Amino acid sequence: MSVTGDLRTMELSDVLQWIAARARTGTLQLQRRSTIKRLRFREGRLRAASSNDPREALGQHLLREGLVSEEQLVAALLRQEGGRALLGALLVESGVLDAERLRTALAATARESVYESFLWTDGRFSFTPEEAGPANVDLDTVALLAEGARRAKLWRRLRERFPSADVAFRALQPEPELAHPLDRKAYRLAAEGGSLAEISLHMRQSEFAAAERLFRLCEEGLLEVEAKAEAPAATDVVGAIQGLMAEARARAQEGRFSAARDAYEGVLVLDSLNAEALAGLREVGEQVERTRVARQVPLTGVPAVRLGTFALTQQSFDPEEAFVLSRINGQWDVRSILKLCPMNEEEALLIFLRLLERQAIEMQ
Repeated sequence: MSVTGDLRTMELSDVLQWIAARARTGTLQLQRRSTIKRLRFREGRLRAASSNDPREALGQHLLREGLVSEEQLVAALLRQEGGRALLGALLVESGVLDAERLRTALAATARESVYESFLWTDGRFSFTPEEAGPANVDLDTVALLAEGARRAKLWRRLRERFPSADVAFRALQPEPELAHPLDRKAYRLAAEGGSLAEISLHMRQSEFAAAERLFRLCEEGLLEVEAKAEAPAATDVVGAIQGLMAEARARAQEGRFSAARDAYEGVLVLDSLNAEALAGLREVGEQVERTRVARQVPLTGVPAVRLGTFALTQQSFDPEEAFVLSRINGQWDVRSILKLCPMNEEEALLIFLRLLERQAIEMQ
């Protein structure tokens, strides 16, 4: 018998505890807004995980950990197109990775996908008993529970220090000697004035992972918060809805349809019958379709930056736009750059459209 429910009334920890205690075999699907994850269990142990969140893809993990270069990943992904070969298998076959590092990376990717789900405050779940399918990991669900609970508790503390992804940082001393390369990268990005959102994107990490690293650097006296945005009071539901509606309208006006959709969906989390948010979601969907039909970005086109360095610094780009710009080298085509972006293809294509309209880039 399938089991379904709402994560606001039955927390993920309870669902996983039930699967582990009963040694269940089947697939657990988690959905929050447009994010869908599938966790496959065999006798209570996690044996495979998948997610449509681009930040949780194997390729993003390999880039983040420095196990492959962007050029190597693009080459493997292009080889994968139209075939049935798995990305990891292609990287091992080409000698970029060895089998042991691939196994380690797959396990780390699966764990992080599960841990990130512990931070969800809403969403749906369904568990479908079925025969065990292909497996690429073998993880103890009880251990995942313990670490997930730790992160959920830490996340509440992190949100007190960083109530918004827009917070920026100030370096308190010259670049220190930091052992871990990701610590060094986070410190450098923060010292350059990057916000939490920008640092998360450029490090290809979730907001939690980036915030945890930055929190530790703040605790060590290396960084401090430069600008602290005030979070709306948790009890001011009306104010929160009004703020999200204003955000949704503004982002839709700018053509940032993915951000507008997220804001409208945030309203529906607070008020599931909000007619204005429902109408806004429909309109955003129609705008996305009109944009796709009217202004297709050629996937085989090679973008080039039109503006000089000084002119670029005078422009105001959001973190996603800046990320896409940083990957334009006059050699890679749009299709290749899309494979490197830790965001969905639709959102990335719309970013290309905005950059073209602002004449920041051109197609060759």
